Amino acid sequence: MEDQNPFGTKLKLQDKGGFKMNIGVIGTGYVGLVQGVILAEFGMNVICMDVAEEKIIQLKRGELPIYEPGLKELMDKNFKEKRLHFTTDIQETVSKSDVIFIAVGTPPKDDGSADLKYVLQAATDIAIHMNDYKVIVNKSTVPVGTGEMVNNTISRILSEREKDIPYEVVSNPEFLREGKAVQDCLKPDRVVIGTDSDKARATMKSVYDVLYINQTPFVFTNIETAELIKYASNAFLAVKISFINEMALLAEKVGANVQEVARAMGMDGRISPKFLHAGPGYGGSCFPKDTKAIADIGRKNDEEMLVIEAAIKANEKQKIKMVHKIVNNMSIDGRLDGKIIGVLGLSFKPETDDMRDAPSIDIIEGLIKAGAKIQAYCPQGMKEAKWRLEHLGNNIKYMNDEYEVSKDAEAIVIMTEWHQFRGMNLSKIRENMNGNYFFDLRNIYSKRERKLDDFIYIGVGN
Repeated sequence: MEDQNPFGTKLKLQDKGGFKMNIGVIGTGYVGLVQGVILAEFGMNVICMDVAEEKIIQLKRGELPIYEPGLKELMDKNFKEKRLHFTTDIQETVSKSDVIFIAVGTPPKDDGSADLKYVLQAATDIAIHMNDYKVIVNKSTVPVGTGEMVNNTISRILSEREKDIPYEVVSNPEFLREGKAVQDCLKPDRVVIGTDSDKARATMKSVYDVLYINQTPFVFTNIETAELIKYASNAFLAVKISFINEMALLAEKVGANVQEVARAMGMDGRISPKFLHAGPGYGGSCFPKDTKAIADIGRKNDEEMLVIEAAIKANEKQKIKMVHKIVNNMSIDGRLDGKIIGVLGLSFKPETDDMRDAPSIDIIEGLIKAGAKIQAYCPQGMKEAKWRLEHLGNNIKYMNDEYEVSKDAEAIVIMTEWHQFRGMNLSKIRENMNGNYFFDLRNIYSKRERKLDDFIYIGVGN
């Protein structure tokens, strides 16, 4: 059993019945970096490539460009054991890899459709440098038909090169939850693989040999179905969130408690309790982008996605309603001029630093528009918030902890349910404040808790 330079030869090292393959990952963003590290943990030789030189330098120093619990330890371990490599060299990545994952961004265009320029550029680069049989895997979230576009791009360039090199295109969508991405990769609910090729299917089984042995459910289907599964999954969860948020708004009007409504609903096995937590709206890198993208796919195929379109509108309404909730409780004229509001949590969810489409952005902007001054703290989201909210200038200040946030504040707003906010010393918070409003937009406390007696407690849907 050979064990030379990890990128020296192809499929050379047999271990426990499987092959130690050479894997290339194009893109070291959230999906690409986590996928690359976990595949190295599975025993593969992995090279992660990115055009951003500073990011690659940072990774080689052992510094993560994102916050994700458990990722650094695995990255350091596999880098030390020489199963994980970082480079900006696309030619090296392509020529030395058996399987190449495309894990680049697909940001939304103005019309909501997914921008595929980075995916198609990756496909172009692969075709330019391809030297032998490759399995090219779309890991990025892409609309139906992207696999065919990638295939056509590679075929065209190989024809221009006058090369007849075999390859396969596979769809293998990711289902990672930020903050739990490492665990989701190590123990996924399912692995979806879209291909009509028996050879590509066998190759992907080898890539995920560890999961296959552990009896992880595998779904083998065609490329188009795999592409749609990803969007359908995220759109359904977004719909579920928007539904319970609208129930929360109704509960407030009729005197019901949405938490009890959700608990009773979740006892129904057909519904389940997951994603039935009322709040200020969904955000992040997936739900806002993917719901808009699948709605766009529907329009392009003359099939209006009425339920998904409604969920998108409901999510925007929810954020506006949260601003109104705060303003209307604190003011009779719709103004908060000069009032200091302490905001706890900026990232779109706990255990991540991701601020993309976070509800905090729109809500903070709405409060400042009403005249408020913001004092904010987030365990991980501050760095990103400072440039995303730079346009707010001196209207927002960033504090060192939750107690600094409460200093001279008229109100506290829990925006993100970080665990440390559940165990705050509320007596100390109240002593620091000028007012006593406590807006719990994640319902992590209960209005019946005695320790909230000194506050005007306002949750969502109760």
